[in-house]
Amino acid sequence: MSGEGEGLSHVDPRGVVRMVDVGEKPITTRICVARGEVRMAVSTLELIADGRAAKGDVLTTARLAGIQAAKRTHEWIPLAHPLPLDVVELELRPEVDPEGGARVWIEAAVRAQARTGVEMEAMVAVTAAGLTIYDMCKAVDRGMRIEAVRLVRKSGGKSGVWESGES
Repeated sequence: MSGEGEGLSHVDPRGVVRMVDVGEKPITTRICVARGEVRMAVSTLELIADGRAAKGDVLTTARLAGIQAAKRTHEWIPLAHPLPLDVVELELRPEVDPEGGARVWIEAAVRAQARTGVEMEAMVAVTAAGLTIYDMCKAVDRGMRIEAVRLVRKSGGKSGVWESGES
């Protein structure tokens, strides 16, 4: 009933969607890193960086939202397993592009001792942080865009290390 190997592991041989049985998999250290960004007007980034957003400290609130969301990923993603996470770290960095645009760059690193990976936890952390930035700044910039949420590195388990190739 493991469903591992060829094909989609969340679909049984009859095509029925199911939660993967990880009960027989060994517990290993699982580490995943995900990234994304929130694109915005330079004036919005200035409000965030200067701590002048009307709703408060945007970066701290977004960091906390990302950590909280990672811990509750199984409530967001129907077939995800609830996992006891060892650590969730988020880095948020305001940046102005040379071309004149602006963004908050987001990176989440998640680690757990588990039978299954923490890819979804890392990507949910990035997404929740981005949504929080949007929510806290939408009154001044409805054109913000949450972009490029992706996995950049994972390790642990049978498949070992995977990297996207970006630095």
